[in-house]
Amino acid sequence: MAGETLQLELRIADADGEPVQQFDVNHEKKLHLIVISEDLSYFDHVHPEYTGNGLFRQSLTLPTGGKYKLFADFQPTGYAQTTASTIVHVEGEHTLEPVIEDQVRVKTTDKAAVELKVSSLAVGGESELTFTFRNPKSGADLSDLQPYLGAIGHVVIISEDLDHYLHVHPVRELGSGPEARFATRFPAEGMYRIWGQFQRDGEVFTVPFTVKAQ
Repeated sequence: MAGETLQLELRIADADGEPVQQFDVNHEKKLHLIVISEDLSYFDHVHPEYTGNGLFRQSLTLPTGGKYKLFADFQPTGYAQTTASTIVHVEGEHTLEPVIEDQVRVKTTDKAAVELKVSSLAVGGESELTFTFRNPKSGADLSDLQPYLGAIGHVVIISEDLDHYLHVHPVRELGSGPEARFATRFPAEGMYRIWGQFQRDGEVFTVPFTVKAQ
């Protein structure tokens, strides 16, 4: 039910159905879980607790009813990085919000005013995402970003149909601003929401942008 705390269990098994026992630490965590509502209006990035024998546990409180898609990034020791996904349905009222392309790519939080520049929105081509950080009051460039999960920031990109998921890491892992660059490719035409996550003054802040690849 929407608004209630859910106890989520994720069981990771190998090709033979046996529990995976060991996982590599990637960006300070064994598993990154991304939670997205079907209209892309809700985003969460959490790190379930590993309790052993292939089992991860996480408490979630989802704000509205409807469909949510969960993406789990993990790497069993000795194997390649893996992304698994599943759909969960939550009881409760919900109204779908339209996914509309941003005409101005500047978002302001209490930690930073963030501008996003995208070098290319051509499908399949290389694209560089450049985030520029300024003081939300004075407009001066910021150079005091702090590492978040071992990097200057993290970026998640998901298509409107929820079929395409990109977890993007920075071109240069470390830095403090005023810019952070990420390289990616948009795999298909359509609308995408981009969430950038960064840290300043000990607090993580998230900025969403919506673009159209073609």
